[in-house]
Amino acid sequence: MRQYKILSSIFLAFMSLSLNHAVLADTTPSDIQKRGELIVGVKQDVPNFGYKSPETGKYSGLETDLAKLIANELGVKITYTPVTAQTRGPLLDNEQVDMDIATFTITEERKKLYNFTTPYYTDASGFLVNKSANIDDIEDLVGLTIGVAQGSITETLIKEIGKEKGLQFKFVELGSYPELITSLHAHRIDAFSVDKSILSGYTSKKTEILDYSFKTADYGVVTKKSNTQLNQYVDELINKWKNDGTLQKLYDKYNLKPSTSTTD
Repeated sequence: MRQYKILSSIFLAFMSLSLNHAVLADTTPSDIQKRGELIVGVKQDVPNFGYKSPETGKYSGLETDLAKLIANELGVKITYTPVTAQTRGPLLDNEQVDMDIATFTITEERKKLYNFTTPYYTDASGFLVNKSANIDDIEDLVGLTIGVAQGSITETLIKEIGKEKGLQFKFVELGSYPELITSLHAHRIDAFSVDKSILSGYTSKKTEILDYSFKTADYGVVTKKSNTQLNQYVDELINKWKNDGTLQKLYDKYNLKPSTSTTD
């Protein structure tokens, strides 16, 4: 009898955990309002998009402001969770964040795994190089080392261009943008490649962004594939803010200019 009670308790505990997991997996706007908190994965090392000040510990940028606007619409407090290109997907999969607003490019492959809203920003990829290197175009990077972020699609995109043009490059993957810019300054890599608006936050007197652009990138707010209600709610907000000028005010605040075309 005692063994039966123990087994029954274990079964009930397991069922409780399963049910709680199911609720978390499909967090609706109402669930977030009851919780009183919206947890958003954001970048902490991308000036103008998601940046955490080492001095104050405060976040700023287009994406952190956008997350706060969503929280205000829900009437809840905002909690930021720092993510990288490598960690933003797993943190969403493991339900440690409700959504990602983290320069997450919309692709057909990624849409099979996650929900994306209407784009809130459109960018184009490019290269940041040392002025002293005398690099003017992508052809000048043949045989040189290009630094890219782990978990990004940049390397794949550059390889596709190389295949089309008959060019070959070397690549180094690093875990963060500060690591990449440090490597560029130290001449351990010859170019730092990512979206141009991200690169704009890392320019200096010794570096420059090449005029060459490739692959337009649309950024969307990302939720779990099963979380359709939250995706629809946020998508409606993005469309509203596109039409009423709210997004444009954020672009102006951070001196951002969405891309409309690319060189390649």
